[in-house]
Amino acid sequence: MEFSLYPHMLLSFLVLLLSCFIFSLNQKAKSKRPNLPLGPPGWPVVGNLFQFARSGKMFFEYIRDLLPTYGPIFTLRMGSRTMIIVSSADLAHEALIEKGLIFATRPTENPTRTIFSANKFTVNASYYGPVWRSLRKNMVQNALSTGKIRTFRHVRDTAMDKLVERLKAEAAANGGAVWVLKNARFAVFCILLAMCFGVEMDEETIEKMDNMMKTVLITLDPRIDDYLPLLRPFFSKKQKRATEVRELQIATLVPFIEQRRSAVKNPGSNPTAAEFSYLDTLFDLTVEGRKHPPTNPEIVTLCSEFLNGGTDTTGTAVEWAIARFIENPSIQTKLYAEIKATVGDKKVDEKDVENMPYLNAVVKELLRKHPPTYFSLTHSVTEPVKLAGYDIPVGTNVEFFLPAIAEDPKLWTNPKKFDPDRFLTGGEDADITGVTGVKMMPFGVGRRICPGLGMATVHVNLMIARMVQEFEWSSYPENTKVDFSEKLEFTVVMKNSLRAMIKPRV
Repeated sequence: MEFSLYPHMLLSFLVLLLSCFIFSLNQKAKSKRPNLPLGPPGWPVVGNLFQFARSGKMFFEYIRDLLPTYGPIFTLRMGSRTMIIVSSADLAHEALIEKGLIFATRPTENPTRTIFSANKFTVNASYYGPVWRSLRKNMVQNALSTGKIRTFRHVRDTAMDKLVERLKAEAAANGGAVWVLKNARFAVFCILLAMCFGVEMDEETIEKMDNMMKTVLITLDPRIDDYLPLLRPFFSKKQKRATEVRELQIATLVPFIEQRRSAVKNPGSNPTAAEFSYLDTLFDLTVEGRKHPPTNPEIVTLCSEFLNGGTDTTGTAVEWAIARFIENPSIQTKLYAEIKATVGDKKVDEKDVENMPYLNAVVKELLRKHPPTYFSLTHSVTEPVKLAGYDIPVGTNVEFFLPAIAEDPKLWTNPKKFDPDRFLTGGEDADITGVTGVKMMPFGVGRRICPGLGMATVHVNLMIARMVQEFEWSSYPENTKVDFSEKLEFTVVMKNSLRAMIKPRV
């Protein structure tokens, strides 16, 4: 009897030994596992990806609904990507200012974006390092400095005159009604084309270029295989389409690049050529760690970044501004009075707007309530680091949720209200660069702050001032309320594109 029990006792002992071994491995794995912020429980492999997809919400709505449960920092696992969502000013300051050097890089691109970024050869997408330093320094010092921006003043004046004429013609043909975003986008795109290429283009060519840029942005829309690479073989047709669009983009832009190259090499050969353009800085650009200047495909990428980065952000800001003027006519009346008092009957220009405190307050409030995107461009870390006591591993996507910061009642009085006066009489202020503190960050903050911040504010201020000086804006159809619903189309736009009535001031 005792002998017959022996095999069972041995088996039990082996099972116990194996259990101890597995437990030990699990404990070691747990000890090595990073201490990430808490987040909603996910499923194996897909994480929270399908939970989001099944919610029927836009991503920003999904995030906003999680904030009350998980607080200012939490983790989402979206397939193969781990996202850390940050939604407080204090943590944004800790990450991007106090630990800015570590949080200054970008995560790995998906295959489609890698194609269009020429393997991350852009200011915004490049990893923190020599390529980024070279490209950013060139853009900031040689193309977007205050002096260089001023050289295109005549281009902006011409574009503003054309915008006014387009609006008048559209209103005359449609009983006073105009589409705001379409016209604002076209005006700023014309400015950026002139700044980028330095050669004149007719309206048909401008439309062709704009359509090309829109096609690229649509092609860059996220796909499920970006999050689940194992599904990539099923998206081979879409990837082939992306390659075709890239080839079309290069074929469309290279002739203008070569036209400008010829004008630079042979001064005076093209009487319409501008004396300077962003392109001029790229032809012989020295990139740290490289022996040759950028190739034509890389120049295409840099030009596209320049155009896309400033067109939709500015056009969208103008649309939201007009919507706010229609919602609250007293803001429009007060702004018009300031314009009239500052410039009288002459056309307002960009030097004038520097002396308009109410206009500047309107634009700052506009950027607080309607930042161009819900999230700043994705950050990643150059080495493992702590944030709010949690581990942030290398390769993690760190996402800063801007609306939660700009509408934090701890930072702002009555944050839901659109109130430019808060910056004049309410004793509130905010440094949009984040240097003195973070209360809003429409252009990001820290080392990766948007290099076009200065140019963008010039364009938004000038366009709003001219549009209010020339026209009184009201709702269309008459006496209807503005729908402030949002959607994401590269930037945060009005869900229903704004159509408005205009009435010439004189």
